[in-house]
Amino acid sequence: MKITHIGGPTTLIELAGVRLLTDPTFDAPGRRYSFGLGTSSVKTAGPAIPVEQLGRIDAVLLTHNQHGDNLDDAGRALLPSVPLVLTTVSGAARLGGNAAGLAPWRTTTVGGVAVTATPARHGPPLSRPVVGEAIGFALRPPGTSSVVWISGDTVLYGGVKEVADRLSVDTAILHLGKVQFGLTGPVKYTMTGRDAARLVARLRPRRVVPVHYEGWSHFHEGREQVAAAFPPDTLTWLNPGVPTEV
Repeated sequence: MKITHIGGPTTLIELAGVRLLTDPTFDAPGRRYSFGLGTSSVKTAGPAIPVEQLGRIDAVLLTHNQHGDNLDDAGRALLPSVPLVLTTVSGAARLGGNAAGLAPWRTTTVGGVAVTATPARHGPPLSRPVVGEAIGFALRPPGTSSVVWISGDTVLYGGVKEVADRLSVDTAILHLGKVQFGLTGPVKYTMTGRDAARLVARLRPRRVVPVHYEGWSHFHEGREQVAAAFPPDTLTWLNPGVPTEV
């Protein structure tokens, strides 16, 4: 498997001959995006690879479509050109066209790779009516019993802990960053490094790959803070734009 970190939550995963793009964000930096209810964020870094250089994409894995840091304008413009967009049930209804919705624990296949939606909650308890639905994805190549798991934008809660109970995770790609907004104070919308360390202790994956921790002003933990929550040499850091075999 090769993973290329393009920026924020956006990765290109090449697995068993299938090329999957997660949460496409390709806008230039500098713009402020509204996230609703008076919250907003500025994009501070552009993509490591321009959208024109992606090559063939077999499917887009979209953890949710309601926030610009997971689907910006350039990413949205890309969607009609790919064969399939897998996302939440509500997100597929909004996007239409080639989008298909997966409820948590439902599975489909892309070129022989089994793709299972996993639970995610993008905020505190009872926040889903405000922040909207989100999911993660577990990818199982043919002939294997373990998965590559993409957490999606989520806090640490029972739904993601259930992943450890139901799946054997080889590689965990974790959306981190400790997302917070001034308007909502200490409320978190994604995991901290400490949250991730607690989850990894339960998952016991072979490899942990952090993403979604830099490039936006609403991220409040970067690489240094995430690394400090783990023992040395626990994490696999990806150099943006560089395909990395894992």
